[in-house]
Amino acid sequence: MASSTNGNGEPISNGGDQAPPPLQVQVAAQYIKDLSFENPHVGRLLDGPGESPNLKLEVNVEAQKMDDELFESAIDFKAHASNQEGTIYQIELVYAGLFRVKNIPKEALEPFLLINCPTLIFPFLRRLVADISREGGFPPLMLDPIDFASLFVQRQKAVAEQGAGTGKAS
Repeated sequence: MASSTNGNGEPISNGGDQAPPPLQVQVAAQYIKDLSFENPHVGRLLDGPGESPNLKLEVNVEAQKMDDELFESAIDFKAHASNQEGTIYQIELVYAGLFRVKNIPKEALEPFLLINCPTLIFPFLRRLVADISREGGFPPLMLDPIDFASLFVQRQKAVAEQGAGTGKAS
């Protein structure tokens, strides 16, 4: 098999053999975008722990373009602890990151911003939630890892169903 070389002995490359430039990602910043902790019945803390609370958690992920190669990915987290007497505490936290992303195909950008980026910043949100609940006078709320890929798939299905629902004739 013969190989082609230029005058310096280096191989001659044709344009079809070049690999695309590698994906480059930089976490430019991460921050608390919004935070609220409510403890509406603080007097109940003095009576002891009481019954085990019912805990309702809600997690949403959003992303937006900030600049040419700069994107914000944010996790919107809500926790509501209650018992038969009412609300024990409520946490609302939006934790976000700014990501500088280069050389990503357009079709891969949305999944990257809604799956990979939240996965990178989730450990920081998890620690904040534990600290906030503990500082509010309660046992730390330790969150299990979140499968952001499943959330993304659920979101895509909901959008598809919503789109299919509006396309039906009445």
